[in-house]
Amino acid sequence: MDKVAVRTKVDESSLERLLGLDSSKIGFYSEVKQKIHELEAANQGLRSKSSEFQALFDSIIDGVIVYDNNGMVQHRNHVCPQYFPQQTLPGCSCRELFHPELESAPHVCPVERALAGERVEISISSLPADGNARYFDVTATTIEGGINEQNRALLFLRDVTDKRLHEFQLIQAEKLSSIGVLAAGVAHEINNPLSSVAGYAEALLRRFNEEHSLAEDPRLDDFTKYLQVIVRESYRCKSIIDCLLSFSRKSDGSVSNVNINAVLNEVLELIRYKSRYDRIEIQTDFQSDLPDVIADQTGLRQVCMNLLINAHQAISGSGLVKITTRMIQQSMVMIQISDSGCGISREAIDQIWDPFFTTKNVGQGNGLGLAVTYNIIKRLGGDISVESQCGTGSKFTVRIPACQK
Repeated sequence: MDKVAVRTKVDESSLERLLGLDSSKIGFYSEVKQKIHELEAANQGLRSKSSEFQALFDSIIDGVIVYDNNGMVQHRNHVCPQYFPQQTLPGCSCRELFHPELESAPHVCPVERALAGERVEISISSLPADGNARYFDVTATTIEGGINEQNRALLFLRDVTDKRLHEFQLIQAEKLSSIGVLAAGVAHEINNPLSSVAGYAEALLRRFNEEHSLAEDPRLDDFTKYLQVIVRESYRCKSIIDCLLSFSRKSDGSVSNVNINAVLNEVLELIRYKSRYDRIEIQTDFQSDLPDVIADQTGLRQVCMNLLINAHQAISGSGLVKITTRMIQQSMVMIQISDSGCGISREAIDQIWDPFFTTKNVGQGNGLGLAVTYNIIKRLGGDISVESQCGTGSKFTVRIPACQK
């Protein structure tokens, strides 16, 4: 007869006594092993948190630097080398970035002020090797030390170059606007004495013509010629001032029939002096029977002025600007302005219509002219295009709907 296996229930304490865990070293080793598992789990958590914080540190788009209590760089993220590759190397002093001429500057240096417990916000600029100034907003805060630890400093560097340049351009645009207002006022004031000069010169000419004794005096032989020059040039100045006043008038947004050839002649009257002094030849090819367009005359003057000024500024030294007007497609009037200047690169040509984009040197333009021109032309229901190559010049073509007879 087979024996039946009987399962005996053994409680945990009996099992420990059976295995000798309550009195032998096996129990101690079991506790140590448990602690090891707990430490490994804690280390794994720390490594995970460390990776998480490192990812956050590296994902910040601003430059981030941690300085120790002596003002030396401890850590920096990957952005800092793009701005200051040498000054932010680990171990470098805050002096190299903020006060290279002074050993310490506790009232100026944001790092030293942050180490003293102060929050600091300042702006700085730098001039890299390429010569293009860059501007930064700097924020420094204190990292308070724990027990037996000293304070450290956390520094953020934000590149605000584009923002600052836009601010400069807006200031320059406002300055030019103010100068325009002043110029219009001055032109109005000059107009009155010019009228007096021309009037008195004409009166003297009439007197010479009426009093033969004056004409026979040999001492006055050249007076008639001189007076004719005074009259002619006075009226020329008056014509330029009238064009300037017309150009400066504020647009009320109303549209009317406008002759493009007349507008171009007004604008040319204002800029011909520049052509003389810059040795730039201006050629005009205007269609005589060109139909009018329905447009804001002030806005159209602005368009022609912007395009002609750009053409002049594109030419260094002597050159040629050609202006053509034509009726095309029986419904559009075309203005074409070409120059023999430096041209526009392929990379820049798609951006020239953007506000504040300019390829000119600082002080020569604010990047608003073509953006304003584009908006005016679109508002009139027309379009504008450009053809250009570096070194061969540019050709701007404006098309505006003609008046339907």
